[in-house]
Amino acid sequence: MKIHLTSVFVENQDDALRFYTDVLGFVKKHDVPMGTDRWLTVVSPKDPEGTELLLEPSGHPAVRPYTTALVRDGIPAASFAVDDVPAEFRRLRGLGVRFTQEPVAAGPVTTAVLDDTCGNLIQLVHGG
Repeated sequence: MKIHLTSVFVENQDDALRFYTDVLGFVKKHDVPMGTDRWLTVVSPKDPEGTELLLEPSGHPAVRPYTTALVRDGIPAASFAVDDVPAEFRRLRGLGVRFTQEPVAAGPVTTAVLDDTCGNLIQLVHGG
């Protein structure tokens, strides 16, 4: 068994697609119209057949309280592996990305947390 698909709730799919592709560097895999929303997924360019991230519309009434509570408490909605957290932090900060946690080493791992501009905090991690 392996993870095939996971998702983050996003306030605007077009804005999310721009952020996740143009800024974070993912590539669009699927973009299928589904009424007023889309089945919109991105993947890592290093693993185009790997796990897909669904940029899921946040219209369900339970989503807003859930995501608001996570952000308020500083809890990331997802965690992405990178080769070098400090280098990725510098690259993304140079692109104007806001971080809620700068790189921190904790034993064998280093993490940082960014605001994806779409209603979520995302953790970057390397090591472990």
